[in-house]
Amino acid sequence: MDCLIVGGGLIGMLCARGLMREGAVVTLVDKGVVGREASWAGGGILSPLYPWRYESAVSALACWSQQRYPELARQLQVETGVDPELEHSGLLILDQDESADALQWASKNDVVMEQLTGEAVPACEPGMAPEWLSALWMPEVAQVRNPRLLQALRLSLLQQKTSITEHIRITRLIVEKNRVIGVETTAGRMMADKIILAAGAWSGALVPGLQHRIEPVQGQMIAFRTPPGLLSRIVLNEGYYVIPRRDGLVLAGSTVEHRGFDKRTTTQALTQLQVEARRMIPALADYRVEYHWAGLRPASPTGVPYIGEHPQIRGLFVNTGHFRNGVVTGLASARLLSDMVVGRDPIVIPEPYAILE
Repeated sequence: MDCLIVGGGLIGMLCARGLMREGAVVTLVDKGVVGREASWAGGGILSPLYPWRYESAVSALACWSQQRYPELARQLQVETGVDPELEHSGLLILDQDESADALQWASKNDVVMEQLTGEAVPACEPGMAPEWLSALWMPEVAQVRNPRLLQALRLSLLQQKTSITEHIRITRLIVEKNRVIGVETTAGRMMADKIILAAGAWSGALVPGLQHRIEPVQGQMIAFRTPPGLLSRIVLNEGYYVIPRRDGLVLAGSTVEHRGFDKRTTTQALTQLQVEARRMIPALADYRVEYHWAGLRPASPTGVPYIGEHPQIRGLFVNTGHFRNGVVTGLASARLLSDMVVGRDPIVIPEPYAILE
């Protein structure tokens, strides 16, 4: 079976990895360089930011992925020598308005979550500002250094002889008798038995029925250069977060901006991200911002991604619309899509992710 995967982000590469292991011949095509769009731009938190706010279909993907990311990280390091730096940093949530809902959700889903008060808050993260006297603590939440995860995946795919073609744009699908047989590209035709569209925010332009369902949502982030150990926990408040990396880099994000396909950074966002990060961790005022970047998340109307075969075009599969949860749900999303392509029993009930006619 020949599979052509359009989009070389995390989900596209994970789909390629899974299908290669099923014996498929895989070609991965990207309009730019693989692993350089939303997958690279995010923070790599292996949890939805406020998991109780999401539909059960998102939670199912997140839970499956969370259980298996440590093994993936281990395998990739063995295969490539690149450490994805998976760390169980835990997630400290300062928002308190939804504490009752959050604790109820955690109890129902067997997720470890504690309510911290008083001295327990700075004991969990000593770098916290003293104003924070209450927090929700999720000690099992991990993070991965997503650029290194992407680097390891790319190397692993090349070792498996996956064909990776970069700087090629797909201009249209080639469909005969309601079956996709290939794509037209800026470099000519490419034919395959199965076409898998995992092009993130750009997916809607190619798929009938998705043109107005996938919206690009910009997210800007910054990174402070600090000594290792300044921050040990992921801290979240009012949608903004800080993430510690092993080498002392502290990421702060992220904005949610509806600006079409505009990826330019702004001084307004830079200022806002610094203010919010230093509000949580005052010591960050002593350190400079070393990086400032933006990415475009693919948002679906409900936050539930589209995963599966197109209802009207046989052989055309999609895997997009993950919004802010592409990394945490990516491993399960790729496995579910692979299940559908090869005809295996799916890991989760597939209906919630279907493209409606």
